[in-house]
Amino acid sequence: MSHHTSPVPGAAWVARWAGALLCLAVAGIHVVDQGGITVTRDPYYIGVAYHVLEIAAVVAAALLLIGFVRPGWLLAAAVALGPLVGYILSRGPGLPDYGDDIGNWTEPLGLLSLAVEGALLLLSVPLFARSRRPRPRVSEDPRS
Repeated sequence: MSHHTSPVPGAAWVARWAGALLCLAVAGIHVVDQGGITVTRDPYYIGVAYHVLEIAAVVAAALLLIGFVRPGWLLAAAVALGPLVGYILSRGPGLPDYGDDIGNWTEPLGLLSLAVEGALLLLSVPLFARSRRPRPRVSEDPRS
């Protein structure tokens, strides 16, 4: 009888679940911020970007949970980084046809979003990097 170790150690499952939940939190925050799933913010390109982000976040969560770890962590990093850049641009210099948030650095939902996206980025980047390393082969113990 051979004894195999689990292909996904407990710590990896915890990280994947945490990543998936953070991705879903990013999606949820942006759904709330835009006023619902069926609402598209103005200007139109911002609304479309929100929808793309929400879909990407759900896809990243699903990839992490079903075992497509490398693409899951890569997409999770993008889900974290995209809105962080958008937050800085929308509150700093502003975006084309969108100046409503210039200087609005302390909006509570925006700060919550930054915290969730920051945590997701800190989790996803090193785990994506680790997923790129070749894994040592596990050989069966001939004594089993």
